[in-house]
Amino acid sequence: MIALLQRVAEARVDIAGETVGRIDHGLLVLVCAEPDDTPALGEKLLAKILKLRIFNDEAGKMNRSLQDVQGGLLVVSQFTLAADTRGGNRPGFTGAAPPALGRELYDAFVAAARAAHPVVQTGRFGADMQVHLVNDGPVTIPMRMTA
Repeated sequence: MIALLQRVAEARVDIAGETVGRIDHGLLVLVCAEPDDTPALGEKLLAKILKLRIFNDEAGKMNRSLQDVQGGLLVVSQFTLAADTRGGNRPGFTGAAPPALGRELYDAFVAAARAAHPVVQTGRFGADMQVHLVNDGPVTIPMRMTA
């Protein structure tokens, strides 16, 4: 499972002009499922995300987690994180899970996030979304969790 974390001052997801998810201070997490991923792998990734110390403490050092700062979590599906750009000029996406499996794993990840964290918002799987964010730092962290 692939994730791209962005520490944000605020973020929102719009679909056709309607805001479907919004957070203030917290993490925007773009998530991509791969063919061999499982819900358990998603839970392992989520646990790491929630405890990752990338928020500043009083001394300005990245020493606090999302849970420590009680920030929001905005989870957005993004299959393009699995892009293969090694050949030609058009990326291939065979590294992403097929749509049905991708939706199942995304839904499981969101359910686990809602069970583990009080402020969780989402985009909509498979939709054409506009993601607006104010990156705080900037801090952007790529993550990949494998079995």
